[in-house]
Amino acid sequence: MKAIACLLALGCSIDLAQAETAEHYHYGMQLDIARIVSQTLPQGCDVGEARLVYLDSQGERHTLIYQRIGENCNG
Repeated sequence: MKAIACLLALGCSIDLAQAETAEHYHYGMQLDIARIVSQTLPQGCDVGEARLVYLDSQGERHTLIYQRIGENCNG
């Protein structure tokens, strides 16, 4: 019984890990963004990694990583 519970727990953790796999954006990539869940932006004036978590039109959750200038850059 412990082996079955362990396999079920392992299977659930694998599904969750796959659901949170991030994709790196490339130019021309087709995006289906229905709703933005969260966004993390780099700080300062340097170009850095931003992260966008969104739901597509089917309700599936995606994480997209892309490069952009920091949000606290004046000038």
